[in-house]
Amino acid sequence: MADDDDIGLEDESGETRTATVEAAAKTRFDKLVAEAFPDVSRSRLKALIEAGAVSVDGAVVTDAAKKLAGSLALAVLVPPAEDAEPQGEDIPLDVVYEDDDLIVIDKPAGLVVHPAAGNWTGTLVNALIAHCGDSLSGIGGVRRPGIVHRLDKDTTGLMVVAKNDRAHAGLAAQFADHGRTGPLERGYLALVWGSPEPFRGVIEAPLGRSSSDRTKMAIIRGGGGKEAITHYEVAERFPAEAGRGAVASLVECHLETGRTHQIRVHLSAAGHPLVGDAVYGAHFLTKANRLPEAAASAVRAFSRQALHAFLIAFEHPASGELLRFESGLPPDMADLVAAFREL
Repeated sequence: MADDDDIGLEDESGETRTATVEAAAKTRFDKLVAEAFPDVSRSRLKALIEAGAVSVDGAVVTDAAKKLAGSLALAVLVPPAEDAEPQGEDIPLDVVYEDDDLIVIDKPAGLVVHPAAGNWTGTLVNALIAHCGDSLSGIGGVRRPGIVHRLDKDTTGLMVVAKNDRAHAGLAAQFADHGRTGPLERGYLALVWGSPEPFRGVIEAPLGRSSSDRTKMAIIRGGGGKEAITHYEVAERFPAEAGRGAVASLVECHLETGRTHQIRVHLSAAGHPLVGDAVYGAHFLTKANRLPEAAASAVRAFSRQALHAFLIAFEHPASGELLRFESGLPPDMADLVAAFREL
């Protein structure tokens, strides 16, 4: 669940940091700054550049794309990071299970998991603080108390959250292991275009930030990417009798790793992006035009990636009991699948 987190400094007034770089050829300013200060996240450096906090040879430069060359003296004023203190908000939660140590919820589409830039309120964390009160664990940092894994904003399904430090440590260890030696299991249902072949298999391709768009993930070959392994099996094809020529398929996926957008990127790279995925499957959106009107209308009305976390299983961090929960498809995705079954 790695995000780029702000790097704080102990000096409350901030700190001016300097570095001299040698650019043999014209290089983007933001790339030079990132290489000079690798312990500060790229997202934060970009914000500092735009705020006028970075200078070259004494002159402030606010254009991240500016090309520079030669021997350059860089200076950046890094203010102390300020964690937002999330406040409890009365947001309804679909609670599947709860005890003194943890809570399992069925997350709806549109709910962001934890506060971040652009979403400081209205998140799952805000809802959990209101629901759980002071018991919520803070090991994960003030912005994401109790969170040991997450789902994308528009992905629905089951999540487990720790309510105290002991539970947080125990659950975090299981998620770090990804179920390789323990009982942790996470299952997803994805409605994808086409029919993956073979109908059962493993996609193993390292993932990292896209070099062309930092908001997207991409398969990174030749080093630099993080290990990512997705097990998949076609559960149903539409139409059922079409076999490998099916228009779409319902695919069950199980994760051996937990990378950002892992299922979406892996299936898209295999030629089977998720229905409704405007980020990794935009080039397939016109496929709806070739469907019968009922199915085409259902696809056009579905405004998110068709992905649902239907299964989660783990060992209770206090009792050692194996807990297993399943969730049916949410109404919008169930209606979409039903439309494809009519093909």
